[in-house]
Amino acid sequence: MADDKKDKKPEIKKPKFNAYWIYGAILLVFIGIQFFGSGSWAQPAKTTQAEFEQFLRDGDVEKVEVVNKKVAKVYLTKEAKEKAVHANKKKNSILDAGASEPNYQFEFGDLQNFENSIATIKQQNNLSTQVVWNTESNVWGEILISLLPFVIIIGIWIFIMRRMSSGGGGGAGGQIFNIGKSKAKLFDEKTDVKTSFKDVAGLEGAKEEVQEIVDFLKTPDKYTSLGGKIPKGALLVGPPGTGKTLLARAVAGEAKVPFYSLSGSDFVEMFVGVGASRVRDLFKQAKEKAPAIIFIDEIDAIGRARGKNNFSGSNDERENTLNQLLTEMDGFGTNSNVIVIAATNRADVLDKALMRAGRFDRQIYVDLPDVRERKEIFEVHLRPIKTDESLDLDFFAKQTPGFSGADIANVCNEAALIAARNEHKFVAKQDFLDAVDRIVGGLEKKNKIITPDEKKAIAYHEAGHATVSWMLEHAAPLVKVTIVPRGQSLGAAWYLPEERLIVRPNQMLDEMCAALGGRAAEKVIFNEISTGALSDLEKVTKQARAMVTIYGLNDSIGNLTYYDSSGQNEYGFSKPYSEKTAEMIDKEISNLIETQYQRAIDLLELHKDKLTELANVLLEKEVIFKDNLQKIFGNRPFQKDEEETETATTS
Repeated sequence: MADDKKDKKPEIKKPKFNAYWIYGAILLVFIGIQFFGSGSWAQPAKTTQAEFEQFLRDGDVEKVEVVNKKVAKVYLTKEAKEKAVHANKKKNSILDAGASEPNYQFEFGDLQNFENSIATIKQQNNLSTQVVWNTESNVWGEILISLLPFVIIIGIWIFIMRRMSSGGGGGAGGQIFNIGKSKAKLFDEKTDVKTSFKDVAGLEGAKEEVQEIVDFLKTPDKYTSLGGKIPKGALLVGPPGTGKTLLARAVAGEAKVPFYSLSGSDFVEMFVGVGASRVRDLFKQAKEKAPAIIFIDEIDAIGRARGKNNFSGSNDERENTLNQLLTEMDGFGTNSNVIVIAATNRADVLDKALMRAGRFDRQIYVDLPDVRERKEIFEVHLRPIKTDESLDLDFFAKQTPGFSGADIANVCNEAALIAARNEHKFVAKQDFLDAVDRIVGGLEKKNKIITPDEKKAIAYHEAGHATVSWMLEHAAPLVKVTIVPRGQSLGAAWYLPEERLIVRPNQMLDEMCAALGGRAAEKVIFNEISTGALSDLEKVTKQARAMVTIYGLNDSIGNLTYYDSSGQNEYGFSKPYSEKTAEMIDKEISNLIETQYQRAIDLLELHKDKLTELANVLLEKEVIFKDNLQKIFGNRPFQKDEEETETATTS
């Protein structure tokens, strides 16, 4: 039992030794030598030359010692020490000391005048006072003064070197002397890594795959005993903000192992060989603390396919770093319990040697969350926020299609800021809707100067979008239309796109027609067009080009695609088709866009009166919702077998 108690005693952390104590002690020694190196620790009483001359006339002075031609030390006779005038000055002095110690001390001015004064008083009073001359020197003080410039220079040099070796850039790497050291930040499994799978909402498929990595690190013998090998690495692939880094930290938190985190750009340096050296040092540190996890974020910074951007043929530091990483990942022992987790949203540009089995054995796809996962993400990010109890998270999940986890976190934070700005006691539904509008469309600019003609054109433009999308079966349902300027746009229309896994040609054509409804409305009403349709034209041009050159949805081009998912032609200078085909592609893209533009014009001509009515309502209210369109157009002319989505109403 006694041994158990001893084992349970907490470890007493010894204070770290600080070198500055040594510097302080040396400084104090030098100061002591300077001030007390002359010998005596006691100091004579201070006096003046006038008092000294009076003491001399009274016969109280036995000897005067002139030191270094500027200081006079006075020795009194035995009888004089008993006099009241001198007895009063015994305190804090050495008047009662032996004959070898001076009783008074003072500085005089001109030496010749001082000597003449003493000689005159001695002659007038027939005194036998001795006058001696002496020279005192502080050897250690002089040595210190002579060495002081060198000490200062050496001190400054040491200070600069220490700053260069461990300052500035921070981290474990350093700058000059430690430039080849790894810059990875170590998160201790006992204190730093507290993230678990409970903090990762959604991503059920990805969590299931990385759960096996946790099992490998917790119980490696379970797998190696059967002859299996622990995977070398896992690659997290997905759009930005989907939680790749959070998932990696959750793996470390669940496995309770050290977690080395760094970015791919941390390997890159202007000096040749530094990146490879840092890779070696990183894996050396990880193997010493195995089992451990190395997490490399944005690995495409060093993992791009070799030979893609080195046109000069010179030494490429990034390629050297990648080569060393490839060697380390497939070089250390198979049972060393070090797993590399990397994250990127550009898996198509990574080197094939990096992606092969034995290095990154697993590729885990972290996709954008679906409606159910978005609800779970909202629940996680709403925990620290004071919200209305009647909030419907299902509604928010449906209102944010295409949002990543980071986008949802931003929505929750922005809603809290909006509620605080409006002095609300809790965050309500309207605050969240305003936050979505703020993030998607930008900040409202109600003070922007817009002429009546421009405002009318903007109203008809946005009404055109709303009208065409209302009349098309596959267009996204309308949520809100506004002519209040937001961000860089003068007006905006919010839609709730259907979450589809595959898209058919009719769906893409309806979306293109709805996007061109704004310009078509300007043509129908004013018989002229403006520059306000730039973002619409950009959108439909990309869609049309994708239909023709990527998805093979054009009859003239046929079932061909010129898209290279491997990214091998990213830096190519030649087109994968002939000039004749290029002309055909341009023609088909133009035909697609112009056909949908004419289709939008025909729809608006047919419903011109309702378009005008909607534009007038928009001019009056500036913001309209789905209910306003239902009053003007009635229900949509077709039914969809889908759940009706609740929309916001005018406040």
